[in-house]
Amino acid sequence: MPKMKTKASAKKRFSITGSGKIKRKHAFKSHILTKKTKKQKRNLTATGIVAKSDESNIKLCLAMK
Repeated sequence: MPKMKTKASAKKRFSITGSGKIKRKHAFKSHILTKKTKKQKRNLTATGIVAKSDESNIKLCLAMK
């Protein structure tokens, strides 16, 4: 059986925290920023945690299962 490869796209987008949660960045902060409020843009800068329901799929992409 060959080794499982990690998906390059997932490798670039997600990282694992010390407690095992998966960190992600928020979307919608690359362009068309003029119509967004300062508060909205500031909140999009912070990292988020992946939802529990999506964790298993992402861990498969990262070859952690």
